[in-house]
Amino acid sequence: MTRIVLSTGNIISGGPSIIRKPGTYRSNLEFTNSLRSNFLAAQQDYAAELQNGNGNGNGVSGYHDQYAQPNGSRPATEVWTEMDTATSTLYVPRVDWSSGSLQEDREQYEITLKLFFLPTAPANERAAYIKTALQLVTKELGVRSVDLLIASFPGVSFEGDCEWEADKLNANMGNDEEELTTWRELEALQSEGKIRKLGIAEFGTEKLARFIKQVKTRPAVNQINVKNCCNVPPPLTKLAKEERIELLTHGDCTDILPSGTLRELLGQGLQGAGVLADGESTGGGLRGNLIPEWVVKYTAFVKDRGVIENKGYFAGAELVEH
Repeated sequence: MTRIVLSTGNIISGGPSIIRKPGTYRSNLEFTNSLRSNFLAAQQDYAAELQNGNGNGNGVSGYHDQYAQPNGSRPATEVWTEMDTATSTLYVPRVDWSSGSLQEDREQYEITLKLFFLPTAPANERAAYIKTALQLVTKELGVRSVDLLIASFPGVSFEGDCEWEADKLNANMGNDEEELTTWRELEALQSEGKIRKLGIAEFGTEKLARFIKQVKTRPAVNQINVKNCCNVPPPLTKLAKEERIELLTHGDCTDILPSGTLRELLGQGLQGAGVLADGESTGGGLRGNLIPEWVVKYTAFVKDRGVIENKGYFAGAELVEH
């Protein structure tokens, strides 16, 4: 079994081609486009370093023969990814931890994480997913804690022909027991000082009312998507106000990383990274069943200047060899 960690790097500094335009895309496209851009940049950068070390400056196709792919179109995986043998974790691409640290003092920032638990992954592994995602983001940003972590659970959405229908349908979505168990893991990290505030996503009136009756730490934020209905339901607004829960809206896609999308991103196709083997072909690449587990989106907002300095994604998956 191999763990795979994907990263986009800071998409704010990556150029306009990978930054989501307001009102145009939801975050699954921002996420996947940013991954593709970072994969390509890493392939080019590390191949250039390799060829410069060998005295060759003729472009990506000039890297050393031992790293060449059969079609010559991209450097071999070993050039631009990194395997941590101690944890059997493959970083795609390899991460330059020195480049992501914040530019100003920690107190100048509001750091927010949104952690998507994916439907393809077992709920009993979420404690490990939380720990890994939090470690990756804090290491990337060079901080010890975050200000807000919003949990997005699988099978929970806020969609309908109107806000009343969306609220009604939402009441029976998700799995209450799994969500409560996951929340206790988050509460423990909050008590350790690693997370200042906790939040949830897509909880309608009835689901939120059930939830807050059973948790020790009530969510400070409830983030919902009203794109496919009209407004926030009045009962939800009333409940949030009474419980002092901040209601926020968002444009994220709940199905942020389907299995097919991940395999396409890492496969041998024209837009793939060449990490995974395709089907029964005899070409290179890792083989096995690929299971997306989690995605975390992070933002570092400079409070005084009102700008986002650092924004990006990490994602985790498991490759189970045949």
